[in-house]
Amino acid sequence: MAALALETHPSQYRHWRLAVEPPLAWLTLAVQEDAPARPGYRLKLNSYDLGVDLELADAVTRLRFEHPEVRAVVIASAHERVFSAGANIHMLASSPHAFKVNFCKFTNETRLAMEDASANSGQRYIAACNGTTAGGGYELALACDRIYLVDDGHAAVSLPEVPLLGVLPGTGGLTRLVDKRKVRRDLADRFATLAEGVRGRRAVEWGLVDEVFPRGRFQEMVRERAMDMAIGENRRDATGITLDPLDPDVFATRIAYRHVTLDLNPMRRTADLTIRGPNRDDPHWHLRAFRELDDALVRLRFHHEDIGVVMLRTWGDLDAVREADAALFDRRGDWLAHETLLLMARTLRRLDLTSRSFFAIVNEESCFAGSLLELALAADRSFMLADPDRRTKIALTPLNGGLLPMTNRLSRLDVRYLAEPERVGRLLAQEGPWLAPEAAAAGLVTIAADDLDWDDELRVAIEERTSLSPDALTAMEANLRFTGPETMETRIFGRLSSWQNWVFSRPNAVGEQGALTSYGKPERPRFQWQRT
Repeated sequence: MAALALETHPSQYRHWRLAVEPPLAWLTLAVQEDAPARPGYRLKLNSYDLGVDLELADAVTRLRFEHPEVRAVVIASAHERVFSAGANIHMLASSPHAFKVNFCKFTNETRLAMEDASANSGQRYIAACNGTTAGGGYELALACDRIYLVDDGHAAVSLPEVPLLGVLPGTGGLTRLVDKRKVRRDLADRFATLAEGVRGRRAVEWGLVDEVFPRGRFQEMVRERAMDMAIGENRRDATGITLDPLDPDVFATRIAYRHVTLDLNPMRRTADLTIRGPNRDDPHWHLRAFRELDDALVRLRFHHEDIGVVMLRTWGDLDAVREADAALFDRRGDWLAHETLLLMARTLRRLDLTSRSFFAIVNEESCFAGSLLELALAADRSFMLADPDRRTKIALTPLNGGLLPMTNRLSRLDVRYLAEPERVGRLLAQEGPWLAPEAAAAGLVTIAADDLDWDDELRVAIEERTSLSPDALTAMEANLRFTGPETMETRIFGRLSSWQNWVFSRPNAVGEQGALTSYGKPERPRFQWQRT
């Protein structure tokens, strides 16, 4: 996967067509069979792989920033009688375990970005299912606000992973089915074990789709419903901006952006991820820096799987970050500031959900304030230097007060002080800056070490972490990071991390005679029948 470009642009799309007709936009899936992300399989029946999803993720983000006039987005298919057959099975069968799970995770984050756009940006999504809508194709539809299915006696929606592949709908399908669409549990059970799926009026009666239309009127009715939805949304008078390419310099052990640098140490299985703070004359620093951070996190997942511990560092002027955060907070009612905050929140949630150990390193050169302090609050541990010159400081800003929520919809301060919720308000009123002893006493950092112990403290912690089982650490971190109430998002990722990790490693799915391995072959899978 190292050769796959993670950044794209509509002019470079191979699998999607984006057409903007305000107040509507059309995202048409036209997957090129002979253009997989890596050799070895064909993307038949609009099946998708990571390359297809990278383009979708790019389109969803661009619609929010470049086309705020769009109020409804129709996801359609360019193929007659096929919406999407879902994730490509041969791609999954031939991929290593870590890639399978990271692929499912990224796909889910893209679906959640669509739902975030609907909930917070007034861009509603419609799935126009003109034919076969199976597996991940139906999961894509489930991420939309409305699902319309053609009623021609053949088209069906299905989640056939259990009966056909011996795995689960890996991008939140079962969770969205019952949590979002509120399909009855017994009907969901029947549906998820029907390989052929459900079609027509029954799909409406079960709550699997919203309406069905005859083929002769399908396009007309979808457009009519989309226009009704768009007109019902508040119009924006804003003019979109162009998202410039990130275009990092990529070397063997370094990826360098304008504001973010990722330095890799493969021998030690560690990396340093450094975010440079703003200059005072850069009003769009937040947008660019967090886009770069997001790209770096995706590269870590797909290109550098053996990196286990990531040191989060910042560099710059603490007061410049505070001023930039204050300015962004004051403009939060403006559509661009609003979208920037939403993108920052999604990026930080991607960090929360990344299976790496994160240590925040706070020293004299750091600028962990406000939006950048969120990195330290997201870290599994934070180390702060108590330097004799009293130059090492951290600070809060209004952005720490809930504008950058986790998947459980709580702020990272709320999660940090679950036992003492009243402390959050007091800390936000004080803001800081805090020196190391004060920050440690307030519980804002894990360890405050003087300059005599600093190097040893970090060395021992990093050596200890890299010596532990990556599987156990992933499970431990996923358990500890998301305290507090459950949401649909936390359930999706919790179930993905536990059940999908487990099922993808079982012989019934991926063994020599497992269902996923045997897919498309004449022999039937052989199962081990023990229930564990």
